[in-house]
This record gives sequence, structure tokens and C-alpha cells, in this order.
Amino acid sequence: MNSSTLPILVLYYSRHGSTRKLAELIGQGIDSVTGCEARLRTVPAVSTVTEATEPEVPLQGAPYVELSDLQECAALALGSPTRFGNMAAPMKYFLDGTSSQWLSGTLVGKPACVFTSTGSLHGGQESTLLSMMLPLLHHGMLLLGIPYTQAELMTTTSGGTPYGASHWSGVSGNQAISADTRALAIALGRRLAQTTLKLQNV
Repeated sequence: MNSSTLPILVLYYSRHGSTRKLAELIGQGIDSVTGCEARLRTVPAVSTVTEATEPEVPLQGAPYVELSDLQECAALALGSPTRFGNMAAPMKYFLDGTSSQWLSGTLVGKPACVFTSTGSLHGGQESTLLSMMLPLLHHGMLLLGIPYTQAELMTTTSGGTPYGASHWSGVSGNQAISADTRALAIALGRRLAQTTLKLQNV
């Protein structure tokens, strides 16, 4: 990473790969903005007693997030699949461990956005996005959504909301990301990066 490039953390949890694909598209949007670079990170799965059970290094995909990533990032995109209209336990488990960053104001004033995927079309995309915003508000972050000037919000049939990017993956996770969903995810990443640059220049 160039020393003058702003790192934007794209932090996600993905069980079957759909949320990871959204994260990569958001990262693509971030990377399209000169002066910003996406840093993709994930969190490990947890057991039913909320203990980390995964290997220390992921077998595939992005590296696990470290608390230093929160310190170093200029902005944050947070993503999780939907679990009963809420974020998945591994992401909640990670966020619950960020009290030190909350006390020190690590994320205060940094822009953020959220994204999700669901197995069913009405499986709680919007409620999950809204629930993920709550800890970010407590951290003092500046939340961004997708404005309706993004034409795909009016035509999408598989995901994408003013609250953030979303994708209907199907019960088996085999629904391909539509052209509209793809465009909205890239646009969200680009908007996050552009806003980050503007705030840096204030």
C-alpha cells in the first residue's frame, strides 16, 4: 500500500460466500477511487458457546481482522449474512470485543457503510442492515447509504436498499449476484471512498 493511500477496511463474515462476493464488489468500488485502497478482512466463526473455533489463519479468503485494522482504517464497510433479521453471531462477537476502541474513540468521525445477504428474498435484509448500524453509531461513525440517484435502486429485484448493499443468495446460496446488485455494491464502495477523501480534505 502506498503511504499516501487511505486504507478502507471492508470487514465481513461469510458462511457460504455470498457476503464475501459483496465485500469484493464494494472493495472494487473503493479501489476505483484514486487515493483509497480496500483492505478486506473477515472474522472467524464461533461455536454455540461463542468461543472462537477456527484456525488462527483462514484456510481461504481474506485474513482475520485485528484490532489494529480499526485504528489504521480511514473508513469501514461492515458486512454480515442475515440471521433472523440480525447480524450473524461471529460479527457480533467481534464487535462486542471493541470496548477499548469505543473508549479511546478510535472510530469516531470515520465514515462507514453496511451490507448483507439473505437466503430468502424477504429474509430481513433491511433489519439486518439497520442492526449493524447501531454499534457503528455507538462508535461515533458517520453512516452512509445508497441514494436514489443510483438508478438501480428503482429496478432491482434481488437486493439493494437505501440502507446499504444487499443480495438475495437463495436458500442454497446459488443465486448469482444480479447486474443491479453488482452495480449498487460497487457504487456503495465508491461513495464510501469518495466521502472519506472529502473528509480528509476538510
